[in-house]
Amino acid sequence: MAETSMHIALAGNPNCGKTTLFNLITGQNGYVGNWPGVTVEKKEARLSSDKGVVVTDLPGIYSLSPYSPEERVSRDYLMGDEPDAVIQVLDATNLERNLYLALQVIETGLPVVVALNMADLVEKNGDRIDVPALERALGCPVVLISALKNTGVDDLLETAKRSAARKAAPKRHAFDAAVDGVLERIEHQLPARVPAAKRRYYAVKLFERDAGAAASLALDAAAAERIEQLVAACEADCDDDAESIITGERYAVIAHIVDECLHRAPARMSTSEKIDRIVTNRWLGLPIFALIMFGVYYLSISTFGTAMTDWVNDNLFGEGWELFGAAMPSVPALFEGWLSAAGASDMVISLVCDGIVAGVGAVLGFIPQMFVLFVLLSFLEDCGYMARVAFVMDRVFRRFGLSGKSFIPMLVSTGCGVPGVLATKTIENEKDRRMTVMTTTFIPCGAKLPVIALVMGALIGDAESTWIAPLFYFLGVVAVIVSGIMLKKTKLFAGRPTPFVMELPAYHMPSARSWALHVWERVSAYIKKAFTIIFASTIVVWFLSNFGVYEGAFGFLPAMEGIPEEFTNYSVLAAVAGAVSWIFAPLGFDSWQATAMSVTGLVAKENVMATAASLLHLAEATETDPSLWSAFAALFPSVGAIAAFGAFNLLCAPCFAAMGTIRAQMGSAKWTAIALGYECGFAWVVGLLINQFYLAAQGVFSLWTVVAVVLATGMLFQLFRPMPKGAWDDEAVSAPAARPQAAR
Repeated sequence: MAETSMHIALAGNPNCGKTTLFNLITGQNGYVGNWPGVTVEKKEARLSSDKGVVVTDLPGIYSLSPYSPEERVSRDYLMGDEPDAVIQVLDATNLERNLYLALQVIETGLPVVVALNMADLVEKNGDRIDVPALERALGCPVVLISALKNTGVDDLLETAKRSAARKAAPKRHAFDAAVDGVLERIEHQLPARVPAAKRRYYAVKLFERDAGAAASLALDAAAAERIEQLVAACEADCDDDAESIITGERYAVIAHIVDECLHRAPARMSTSEKIDRIVTNRWLGLPIFALIMFGVYYLSISTFGTAMTDWVNDNLFGEGWELFGAAMPSVPALFEGWLSAAGASDMVISLVCDGIVAGVGAVLGFIPQMFVLFVLLSFLEDCGYMARVAFVMDRVFRRFGLSGKSFIPMLVSTGCGVPGVLATKTIENEKDRRMTVMTTTFIPCGAKLPVIALVMGALIGDAESTWIAPLFYFLGVVAVIVSGIMLKKTKLFAGRPTPFVMELPAYHMPSARSWALHVWERVSAYIKKAFTIIFASTIVVWFLSNFGVYEGAFGFLPAMEGIPEEFTNYSVLAAVAGAVSWIFAPLGFDSWQATAMSVTGLVAKENVMATAASLLHLAEATETDPSLWSAFAALFPSVGAIAAFGAFNLLCAPCFAAMGTIRAQMGSAKWTAIALGYECGFAWVVGLLINQFYLAAQGVFSLWTVVAVVLATGMLFQLFRPMPKGAWDDEAVSAPAARPQAAR
């Protein structure tokens, strides 16, 4: 590998196309999304065209003020690691807002090259940017590019490498004379060790009373006191706080630059704005979202996805298939034939066919449905619609004291709960962030799709399944809202919701490469899990369900003489699961098999289906074969119990990988226990309510019916009682003045 000679950082606002550019120039497959939090840590890779250059993709931010973790990551890297050059990526269609961060990056004194991304859209809108004038105004090179169409990128990289080699710092931008005078006097108070190129940056940060900058400089008491006197005097003269003064000065500079360099076409409504008048409408936004998500799950589970899954189950893992007229054996039959011909024992054949092939095959059978689901979801994300959903949901969430920013991790969680939990880093308020971590995994991820399909088939079969899958998705959304309202009214989470700041990107057709990468990333993660975690789990489940004690002897149950046909009832798994099955008795499923499915589902949600296939010997069943559904449904006494099983397994604690991520994000064993305990407790209560109210509707009452009524009453009271008086007084949070507030 070539020796590293140069480091280039990519900085920019969320949705400016920074990560798309990073993927393009490095050949990486980093996730690209239309909301903040896609890049929550810096990513590094070498240039595809020059292995001697390392490119660092910094999180998308709005300013270098350390209000959130991603802003701290970006500022620490720029000021601590000091890259050789910074490519400041700007959304050229939203020049004024993007220049705010650009001015701050220029203040760092690092060599900066401005990349005007989406330049093709500017031209399409009829606007024109005077690039030479913009270069003069900013004091650094400016290059027009389109990361999506790969235009201007080579020129950008060459310009960045030349700037890094010259080490030329951009020029300073003059503020009002009175403010500039104060900043110059602050510079005189800085230690001599601060480089000349960085003195302006630190002067501005000290003027803003940035505690992080002050700590890094280790000022002596006399200098710190003098600086405070200078700032206080300026605040008195301007009749404003220091941070707002700097904000106003920056926007004054930006206004002058925009007036000089941007020539706008006559005002007219863009296509995106016309669409947004409908899809973000106060009254139509939510129904449209519900209709679209219904269509997504209907197409993926009930039509195209099911047709392909049926073929996989009927042929590959069913009765076999034909290839050019020749009969081909199914996967289970193929393995059984190989093992029998090799003289394998019955135990080995059982392990491979009844354990591994049955379990892993049941999970792999859902890949077609997963593929269709991820194709549709990735399109909605990449075209810009899902960003509008976050905007629409902000209206709903804020009505209940929540933040629309909490909905972004939930959108990410539709693919996998791990990146969804990671995306909570963008939430500045600690209480809101912890609450979002606790509720994000309520949203069904791709791994829960087999659970939905299993419960759907057991409830109503294949013919009338159009509404069940979307219902379980919206069950997750309702669980998030209900939990958020209840938790906000407790001392642990009381406080004003985090302000929601987000750019709405223009609608566009996703590039085929980006779209394909998103789908492959999610599907490949599912396949990888099937051949690792699920593979190992099926072996464990097979061993526990095939070994046990019968008539005082321990051994391989199928080989024991006189063993009943249902030999698994004597297994170790039956003993262990049966010992804790009483926990689920009020929910209607106290069979050891159903308990085992729920417990193994905590390792990975796909294990629910894999364990069902292994225990019920469904390796050769097909989705259209009623035996699959009837064998599972026979474990439950009623429809209410089946629905309760589905609700519990979809809402309880997520897989081990997501649990580990929750532990990392919480940074506390206590809060991790609270989060997982709440998720399992909430799921248990929801399952109890479903089962007991179903039984009550059938005229069946018990002590648990009373418990269900009491719990439901308590939840309703917590939902509708007023916010405790003064709960928000100590948590009053307003968006920092230095941050742009409105969306597009």
